[in-house]
Amino acid sequence: MADDSTTLSSQLAQTSVNDGVSSYEDLKAEFSDRVLIRSIISRSDGGSGLAGKRVRIGGWVKTGRKADKDAFAFLELNDGSCPGNLQVIVEADKADLGQLVSTGTCVSVDGILKLPPAGTKQKVELRVEKVIHVGPVDPAKYPLPKTRLTLEFLRDFVHLRPRTNTISAVARIRNALAYATHTFFQKHSFLYVHTPIITTSDCEGAGEMFQVTTLINEAEKLEKELIKNPPPSESDLEAARLVVKEKGDVVSQLKAAKASKQEIGASVALLKKAKEDFAKLEERSKLKPGIPQKDGKIDYTQDFFARQAFLTVSGQLQVESFACALSSVYTFGPTFRAEHSHTTRHLAEFWMVEPELAFSDLQDDMNCAEAYVRFLCQWLLDNCYDDMEFMADKFDKGCINRLKMVASTPFERITYTKAVELLEEAVKNGKQFENKVEWGIDLASEHERYLTEVKFQKPVIVYNYPKGIKAFYMRLNDDCKTVAAMDVLVPKVGELIGGSQREERYDVIQSRIQEMGLPIEPYEWYLDLRRFGTVKHSGFGLGFERMILFATGIDNIRDVIPFPRYPGRADL
Repeated sequence: MADDSTTLSSQLAQTSVNDGVSSYEDLKAEFSDRVLIRSIISRSDGGSGLAGKRVRIGGWVKTGRKADKDAFAFLELNDGSCPGNLQVIVEADKADLGQLVSTGTCVSVDGILKLPPAGTKQKVELRVEKVIHVGPVDPAKYPLPKTRLTLEFLRDFVHLRPRTNTISAVARIRNALAYATHTFFQKHSFLYVHTPIITTSDCEGAGEMFQVTTLINEAEKLEKELIKNPPPSESDLEAARLVVKEKGDVVSQLKAAKASKQEIGASVALLKKAKEDFAKLEERSKLKPGIPQKDGKIDYTQDFFARQAFLTVSGQLQVESFACALSSVYTFGPTFRAEHSHTTRHLAEFWMVEPELAFSDLQDDMNCAEAYVRFLCQWLLDNCYDDMEFMADKFDKGCINRLKMVASTPFERITYTKAVELLEEAVKNGKQFENKVEWGIDLASEHERYLTEVKFQKPVIVYNYPKGIKAFYMRLNDDCKTVAAMDVLVPKVGELIGGSQREERYDVIQSRIQEMGLPIEPYEWYLDLRRFGTVKHSGFGLGFERMILFATGIDNIRDVIPFPRYPGRADL
């Protein structure tokens, strides 16, 4: 294979082509011996300017068919680098065409790029000179035939679904949004902080957390061990006590008889050994099957971390400690919620982007959130347009216009009180909501979508929410009824971002923790940030999968994360 690549390089080096490509090395993927299909068909000329050039490509067959009485085969090849396929033509003397045409087959080939016949949609095609590799597929067993498959069906094949057009497009869009996220925050001098996945704090105070424990495993191991090697009985312990007494008596007698040091020393060693054996037996006799308990409750001091631990629902509290030292920081990682929800908007494992800004109030927080969302939308338009066109064609005709609107339109900003007034007004005018509208409610998705899709027809930031529906760490406003919280609402999904100015006053936040019935002890470290060098600071969290739903128009959140976890399912 190395010789073949060298030959291709030398052949291409003899001539130059337009679009800045002068050699095979200019086209070749940096860490592979092939050319990405994107490098050919995503050029401004669709690849026609590369006609006559020899390349090696590799990918998976989307569709294949034999033609001209099996004299050659047409393959539509895709390598995941872009949504488009490259048409590959293989003659029968180059390979067993029957092996090549099945959907899902992996092939690597050397060939010459040619201009296709006039009137065809392709700008360039590849005539194969040599087949380098074939990863065959048995079409009778391959679970993803070339027929149209539902996204629900594909969830049963999470390991193969990236080969489909939709999931591969989602993967590229997800990648672009992750790259854009780091680009935005790095550009604005934020520091990326890795917060723990295992935590002892409940950020939301909701209690719907996955517990991390080794107590169950340890209890199962102990149970098996006790069956195999039962604990000592009371008679075993009594026998061991007698041995200790006997050895002790021997030592006493030797000392009384003024025996030699050597004799006494040997007897003392035997006594010590008898005591050790008895201590081990006594310890084993206390072992009981089941999870350890103390005062009728589970004894977490026996657990791995010597206390209760959970999978995090948010990295916010921990990242605040870095904001209170390094100013502008963000975390971007997986979070977990043990909520038995089967809606199209909930996952048990999902990703959150959570920036935290020191010396910033609620206005600064809203400004940052708006700038970030608009940056993400523009990034997709600039860097993922071909995938967005696929989404517009297959799922949501308005998704590109929605991105353009958000990227170019200032967000509406209204107080929670004003939002409720507008919703009440809508009800008076005949609008029907499933959830009752009144001051103090947590706005439902239908309320949020009405505001952003119907009333304002653009993103809306609602701020200053009732304190009773928000977390303890949000700053209490002067009216003592509301907190400096804000939600960014967007068309299609409703709430995309939730954030707030944090409560920096020690006495107020301590009262809020107690008010909400939370124990103080797990939050002592968090209170230290207020005790020592407290600072005004704000932050927010963006649900990454919700951003992908908003961008793509896909309906179910299970289809925008590579390996969805939800009640009853955790494949792979």
